[in-house]
Amino acid sequence: MFKLSLYQRYLMRETLAAVFLVLAAFLALFSFFDVINELRRVGQNGYQLWHALVTVLLSLPGLVYELIPIATLIGTLYALSTLARHSEITVLRAAGLATGDLLRTLFRVAGLLALLTFVVGEAVVPFSERLSQEIRAKALSQVIAQTGFESGLWLKDGRAFVNVRRATPDAKLEELRIYQFDERNALLAVTEAGFAEFHQGQWVLKSGVETRLDGDAARIERFDERNWVSAVTPDLLAVLMVSPERMSLVGLFDYTRHLVDNRQKTERYQIALWKKLIYPLSALVMVALALPFGYSHDRVGGVSLKIFSGVMLGILFYALNGLFSNLGAINAWPPLASAAAPSGLFMLAAAGLLWWVERR
Repeated sequence: MFKLSLYQRYLMRETLAAVFLVLAAFLALFSFFDVINELRRVGQNGYQLWHALVTVLLSLPGLVYELIPIATLIGTLYALSTLARHSEITVLRAAGLATGDLLRTLFRVAGLLALLTFVVGEAVVPFSERLSQEIRAKALSQVIAQTGFESGLWLKDGRAFVNVRRATPDAKLEELRIYQFDERNALLAVTEAGFAEFHQGQWVLKSGVETRLDGDAARIERFDERNWVSAVTPDLLAVLMVSPERMSLVGLFDYTRHLVDNRQKTERYQIALWKKLIYPLSALVMVALALPFGYSHDRVGGVSLKIFSGVMLGILFYALNGLFSNLGAINAWPPLASAAAPSGLFMLAAAGLLWWVERR
């Protein structure tokens, strides 16, 4: 176990305190705007004030996950700028503290924050985000998704295509059609059902009719209830309630594998999978980017200017994350490159700034 020196403990304490202070300020600000946004829905159907407050409360882990890197950058900038203003950085360097030693200390802080980001993103965010969406959907009598088409949700299940008009959060499908094809892509049968419920590992179709094609003839069979074995499960449908960036690694991997098995596009989910692995490490990039500013000795407006710079850099990092994810999905770029590009660019900028500071 590593034994930390006095200056390392002091620097880590000051940096962590600044980071969590910035994070708390961001959470308060964004939560305030989220509450205002949710208040517009109060009174619609059964949506009440407590629904709005619980929804905002459950969204906090997602905000924490997204804001930790930006809070790390701004908090580290503030801590280092304060130390530089009090000449503490100058004293440490005069005492023989090398830039590499200072960077390693900051990396310890970033490592703790990266671990926190990963734990929150894996253990808390997927559950809280899904629960938040379920509460809102049930209160507003909404459906899980009707993305892209007026006819509802389309899914591929082996050699069948499934059309669901409505999929509700309580694992119930309404007005669905199942188009079954053979190996030559010829239509075999069309099954229509009023609704379906998931029971003991399989769907139960109710109030339906099956039209089976046999050459030029068609055979129609009505049924009150019929079992339907499908790879489509309530957990798979629940994926549609949570954005890929806020899913767990296991959920992303399972859904990506389902898309691969059904020969569907996976770029968006593969990029999100790599981002889940790389995003926590962005805290390391942020402290490296903040360090060169700590060597500045501007006393007039220095801290304010650096905080403003940190906010602008944080916004740029957030924008580049979204930009490269979208461009990667549209242009079929390698998922790893699309996910790692923003952090890589910022690390190169940090290395360049550190080199420039050391050369002065």
